[in-house]
Amino acid sequence: MTKVVAPSADLSSTRIWMERALVLAHEARDADEVPVGAVIVDPNGNIIGEGRNRREQESDPTAHAEIIAIREACKTIDGWRLENCTLIVTLEPCPMCLAASHQSRVSKVIYAAHDPKGGALSLGYHLHADDRTNHRFEIEQMNYPECGQILTEFFKAKRKKS
Repeated sequence: MTKVVAPSADLSSTRIWMERALVLAHEARDADEVPVGAVIVDPNGNIIGEGRNRREQESDPTAHAEIIAIREACKTIDGWRLENCTLIVTLEPCPMCLAASHQSRVSKVIYAAHDPKGGALSLGYHLHADDRTNHRFEIEQMNYPECGQILTEFFKAKRKKS
């Protein structure tokens, strides 16, 4: 199951990483992409990959923030196994991104905003905890309201235009 955590002094590094992911979400919004940002952090706390949504820009349905961050992190370490690494993302991962997290062997996913219409966990896909798979990892939901706010504002502005 998903564990809910709130930013606190002991989570200062997690807050810093989520702030970087939020900067990337703002960059996505400014490029007229759904504002989602993600970073991959190695066991030493270094960001080794980052991404923002680029589906419109690249005409690629797989160009989600998490996928781009995973690809960049794998290039950084020159391998596909991101063991002991953490994915921090502003929005709950979709089924594709949760599966990519599984395939890349991350140890933990931390997300902020829930996605009741497209988030893997909200939709009931708990791949990360399925005993039938060869890899399991932790999921934490972080209380970081700014990540939900940027999405709400983005879609409100989109609806006004149409």
